[in-house]
Amino acid sequence: MTIEGYIAIAIILLMIVALLKEMMRPGLVLFTALVVFMVADILTAEEALAGFSNKGMITVGILFLVSEGFKQTGALSKVANVLLPKKRKPIPRLIMQLTIPIAGISAFLNNTPMVIIFAPMIKKWAEKLGLPSQKFLIPLSYATILGGTFTLIGTSTNLVVHGMMLDRGIEGLGMFELAKVGFFVAVIGFIYLYLFSNRLLPGEKIPKNSFPNDLREYSFDVNLDKGSSLIGKTIEKRKLPGLSEFVVKTVLRNGKLIRISNTPFEIEEGDEFVLAGKSEDIGFLMQKNGIILKCLKNVDHRFLNKDLKQIEVVLAPRFPGIQKTIKEFDFKGHYNAIVMAVHRNGERIYTGMETIEFKAGDNLVLLGTDDFTRYWGESRVFYMSSEIGDMDSTKDKRKRWMAVIITVLMVVGATVGRNIPSYGDVELDMFFFAAIAMVLMASLNIFSGKKYTKPINWDVLITVAAAFGLSRALQNSGAADVIAHYTINISKTFGPIGVLAAIYILTNIFTEIITNNAAAALTFPIALSAATQLGVDPRPFFIAIAVAASCSFSTPIGYQTNLIVQSIGNYKFSDYWKIGLPLNILSFIVSMIIIPIFWEF
Repeated sequence: MTIEGYIAIAIILLMIVALLKEMMRPGLVLFTALVVFMVADILTAEEALAGFSNKGMITVGILFLVSEGFKQTGALSKVANVLLPKKRKPIPRLIMQLTIPIAGISAFLNNTPMVIIFAPMIKKWAEKLGLPSQKFLIPLSYATILGGTFTLIGTSTNLVVHGMMLDRGIEGLGMFELAKVGFFVAVIGFIYLYLFSNRLLPGEKIPKNSFPNDLREYSFDVNLDKGSSLIGKTIEKRKLPGLSEFVVKTVLRNGKLIRISNTPFEIEEGDEFVLAGKSEDIGFLMQKNGIILKCLKNVDHRFLNKDLKQIEVVLAPRFPGIQKTIKEFDFKGHYNAIVMAVHRNGERIYTGMETIEFKAGDNLVLLGTDDFTRYWGESRVFYMSSEIGDMDSTKDKRKRWMAVIITVLMVVGATVGRNIPSYGDVELDMFFFAAIAMVLMASLNIFSGKKYTKPINWDVLITVAAAFGLSRALQNSGAADVIAHYTINISKTFGPIGVLAAIYILTNIFTEIITNNAAAALTFPIALSAATQLGVDPRPFFIAIAVAASCSFSTPIGYQTNLIVQSIGNYKFSDYWKIGLPLNILSFIVSMIIIPIFWEF
């Protein structure tokens, strides 16, 4: 290997470490790697920036707006209400009834807004029927992933692979080309979910007539009021007198934290408490004489006299207070809302809220006005949790139907465009029809033309654009050729099938630990080089990369929808690999059987 090859591999390894440690957002990590490749003279500026003008990358950005138009009309919420069964049935049957139609929809729309809308609605629906919502939320995420393997626009990764193929002068992917393998992966996936999800997923069955429990445990900071009647009384079995809905975790007395056990504990003046309870029970705390929520202690009375409402949100990675404590970050100043309680998956909170550092995925209970939903309900700073599904009741039905018709026409056009005689040099491809759909939606005010930059996930776009440059750098440096050579030597006993399996596994591992688009970027040049060295058609390898990069089931960090349902469903990291790892293996086996049948080497 040349010195450039060693440098390239070192840069890629450092990039992977930075992604794993979440030192920066993925887009900035990949762009930083591009800059280092330029400094090392492995990439020219033109090669590094080529991805920013790639048709595939621009198409991803346009589809964010098309999905936003569809979402803004309330069409998704209407669909969700229709799909939710009205009666209890065996859980496996309910999972199928929900997830199969959702997979079909996700083949044509962005997965993230679908899960953001469907997840809270499914949670409330499950608890209303006395069913554990944890049985349905991971299958929801998996359904959107499986649906994304059906079409070119099902996920941004498919468009990345498509764009890289075009960049190398290879014919791109057809609209439904991936469905040849995606259909079989989805069928096996749904059979697996039907047979095993109820057994492998957490969540105890709730008696039908019982009060539906919120599975999330929130932490609240409480102070004693002056002259409180609780002074001198005893905490019995970790419960404050008259507040059986809450568990006392710790007491802060004279600056010292005291962990509370089942042993009786006498309350003294000046004690502060960390309580654990359900978000819906905040009203009890606010009305209880003798104690006050610490977050409300110094709040302007004019704010408290407004028409306030409880809002539950999940912090997205773009939240500006990440890694800052509640005390350091002025949440009220930024969003005109007060943080009343915090929930963090798999972590019991014993210290006061002021010392907690915000992390992506944290659930917060806020006290705010309708202005919060109006200004931040569509923001990518938060994954809305409690307000989702209720915001579309007054939407214009005419716009809803226009959004549906435009989206259907876009899909049909992209599917048959190759068979329509083109005019001049215009190519009737996915970009062409997506661009027309986006302009029509903006012109008809289906989404706000004045705020069109808001729905676009710029980090994903920069990640996609930078991925093209990274792929080129691995080729320019010779690192891709060397890795491909070793891959062939290791798997040459099995011929091209063995190399196909190695590329799939490598892509799948990368997508579970970093991001799907970065995974595709790293393995694409290796696959191209391996096909060249073997003297075979590279197309089967590219199909394997697209499928493997999407099939991220074993970790919550591998796919954004997995992270969203982790927050809402209170899943542990281990819940994903228990149910997800077998699904990863099944997807691999199906792909290895199906891909060579439809795409010959």
